[in-house]
Amino acid sequence: MFTDNDLEQINKKAIDIKLIEQQLEHFKTGFAYAKLNKAATINDGIMQTNADSHAQYIKLYQDALKSGIDTIKFVPASGAATRMFKALFEFINANDALKAELMQTAPYADFFKHIGQFAFIDDLKKCLNQNINSHIDVELGTRIIEYLLLEKGLNYGSLPKGLLKFHTDTEKAFTPVEEHLKEAAQYAAANGRAKVHFTISPEHKQLFKEQLEKGRKAIEKRFKVQFDVSFSFQKQSTDTIAVNPDNTPFRTEDGQLLFRPGGHGALIENLNDLNEELIFIKNIDNVVPEYLQKDTVEYKQVLAGIVMEKKEQVFKILNGLDAPNDKVVAEGIDFLVNELQMEHSAIEELSADEKRTLLINKLNRPIRVCGMVKNEGEPGGGPFWVQQPDGSINLQVVEGAQIDPNSNEQQTILKASTHFNPVDLVCYTKDYRGQKFDLNQFVDPETGFISEKTQNGKSLKALELPGLWNGAMAHWLTFFVEVPVSTFNPVKTVMDLLRPQHQPQK
Repeated sequence: MFTDNDLEQINKKAIDIKLIEQQLEHFKTGFAYAKLNKAATINDGIMQTNADSHAQYIKLYQDALKSGIDTIKFVPASGAATRMFKALFEFINANDALKAELMQTAPYADFFKHIGQFAFIDDLKKCLNQNINSHIDVELGTRIIEYLLLEKGLNYGSLPKGLLKFHTDTEKAFTPVEEHLKEAAQYAAANGRAKVHFTISPEHKQLFKEQLEKGRKAIEKRFKVQFDVSFSFQKQSTDTIAVNPDNTPFRTEDGQLLFRPGGHGALIENLNDLNEELIFIKNIDNVVPEYLQKDTVEYKQVLAGIVMEKKEQVFKILNGLDAPNDKVVAEGIDFLVNELQMEHSAIEELSADEKRTLLINKLNRPIRVCGMVKNEGEPGGGPFWVQQPDGSINLQVVEGAQIDPNSNEQQTILKASTHFNPVDLVCYTKDYRGQKFDLNQFVDPETGFISEKTQNGKSLKALELPGLWNGAMAHWLTFFVEVPVSTFNPVKTVMDLLRPQHQPQK
């Protein structure tokens, strides 16, 4: 199937040919739907905390910091803001008559009416070289959007979200990169230093560095913290092959194989490269101004404290299994039954050696504690108990595309879901002997996605790797905790920046 030129192209990307063969097979067979057992709900898969427990968990985390635990904040930040401005791109591509109509309807009417409330307004005025008065006609409206989105102006339509001005206070405007630094200073700092890692696209590295140079010193002075900021790129070896509708490899006009980025699931490789043991994960666009960060800071520390608690419970059992006795085995089985909902009857029949092997297999894994928000209609994956091939169930973040739309039973379980995943994770990635886990060993390769795309007008099928917080972490020890909706404020469209959570303090 592959020519010598193909093999040379594959080798340059450092992709294992067996992986490509596996991907081609997935295009033919598809991916199986998840088998939902039930929705994770409060006290059945989702912990609920209170003020008293918060103090305990925060102390656990603060004690871990004092004892020298190595922490870092990990922020996926490579995505361009193009989709954020989808409606505005449609506007500048319309004719003048249609533009005049659009300016009277949502979201355009609100965009122009409240143009002065966006944090980027001063930069936009400088580009336009004029004030924006109360009356905006089609010509000026077109210029405003063009100078906002295109290269002749601010170029926001091609920049990553992390570099756009989201918020403003009385003195200056702030990008998401700067807001993430402020957060990290408040919950991820130890001994006056805070580590933050951004995954970015190579072409934007210099822009990120320039933005950091502009903003970090003032934030360091404000919080009396020094930042250790690092970057990484999605590896070419995680690109996936594209195929034609008949599942044969798609080729470009010059005969080359077409490879596409493997989606955010590819970032498990970047996460795996970090040496720190406690890792906070949060999306680049989920930030608020500093005056609203209190809840986020508190709950991030609570989640970290829960990680510490679960780690100590698990490590105590695993250390005890090195010289096993009946008491340790019983404690381990209680953990499997009470925390992971394994069937007690299935464990009872095992021999002592089999029980020990089972405990090591189930517990010697990376740990993640995931915040979950009450479902108020936001899109995104949700928390479920999912049936595994060995008959057990475990907690998983499951996307809607992974659930069989033709199964009444599965759709009923989906509708019973009370919470959704805001991408709010704290992870522990060392084993009980202090060795870093190889995170690639805990990925479920059967949870990818296939989507239909086009390339220069030709139809193709693309494959996304198992998502970072679902399939890529499928075999981690997983615990869900309810967090308030105040900690979830993503910016999916430019109009979200007009929501109160992204506006200055009054």
